[in-house]
Amino acid sequence: MDPDEDLLTRAAREPTAFEPLVARHSAALHGYLVRRAPAAADDLLSEVWLQAYAHRGTYDAARGSAKGWLFGVARNVLARHRQSTARAADRPQVPADAVVGDPWQAVDQRLDAAAVGPQLRSRLAELSEAERELLLLVAWEQLTPAEAAAALGIPAGTARSRLHRARARLRDGLSGPARTTLTGDFA
Repeated sequence: MDPDEDLLTRAAREPTAFEPLVARHSAALHGYLVRRAPAAADDLLSEVWLQAYAHRGTYDAARGSAKGWLFGVARNVLARHRQSTARAADRPQVPADAVVGDPWQAVDQRLDAAAVGPQLRSRLAELSEAERELLLLVAWEQLTPAEAAAALGIPAGTARSRLHRARARLRDGLSGPARTTLTGDFA
């Protein structure tokens, strides 16, 4: 059994077993939230851990990894945040031209990304919400397709086929430098 799965399973009986999960996964979950809701990421991370702790007894290792389950909790917290924000402001949830920061990349990678960014954002916007979220969980959050499936609440086989279609549609829709730059990442 994966150590995270063991900790999460034990945490239902021994609350202190939950603490190492927080230390191990906070950075990745925070990154996920920063890329989707930068201004609220810190508060949302706190809510993710509150929800995960409150529902730790519902984790079922047969349905996927602990990491996938935690990202599923984060996704649900983010969805509730977006819904409440959209209702409060009565405006779209995410601007189509939103630029996502990526502070750990080297300058040359930033320049390449800036050059292909508009075309990539346009192609991503053309994917279905399900395909886009799956692709971003795998590409940005470094989840395996099986972990992303658990986060999205879909079968692993469905995730793999959707991911293949999304990558193909993205790759086929890009041209010139964008296709050359991203072919290795999405092949």
